[in-house]
Amino acid sequence: MKQLWAPWRLEYIKTADDQPGCIFCAAVEGENEELVVQRGRHSLVLLNKFPYTSGHVMVAPLRHVGELGELDDEEVLELHRLTSAGIGALAEAYAPQGYNIGWNLGRIAGAGVLDHIHLHVVPRWAGDTNFMPVLADVKVLPEHLAETRRKLAAAWP
Repeated sequence: MKQLWAPWRLEYIKTADDQPGCIFCAAVEGENEELVVQRGRHSLVLLNKFPYTSGHVMVAPLRHVGELGELDDEEVLELHRLTSAGIGALAEAYAPQGYNIGWNLGRIAGAGVLDHIHLHVVPRWAGDTNFMPVLADVKVLPEHLAETRRKLAAAWP
């Protein structure tokens, strides 16, 4: 079994509980607009500020909800429709060879934001990890987040 090491995420994890407010609610209110890729009636798509790969997005309900079972049917449907559209935009803009898609529900499952659920979409390519995070505690991303947002917004169906 191969492991995906992401030590740069520790920077976020160590300070996640100390951050004021909610990153998703801030985006709903118009903050962090440079990270917002798409908005729906019930959900939004936000670039991950600490991505595993270029194009790593999070899909979250507009409503501040901490449990999957608290979402209504319209929210669930739109979350998954935006996820599907995001995969289409990623395919057009980046042509990844695969995707990791998932929910991290609870701190033990890897959730950095506990009280506003969100779905991760991580594009993947053969060889998308290298020695830099392991040896130098440095994550090399080939593209600035602003350019990633521009490409994905332009490719959105």
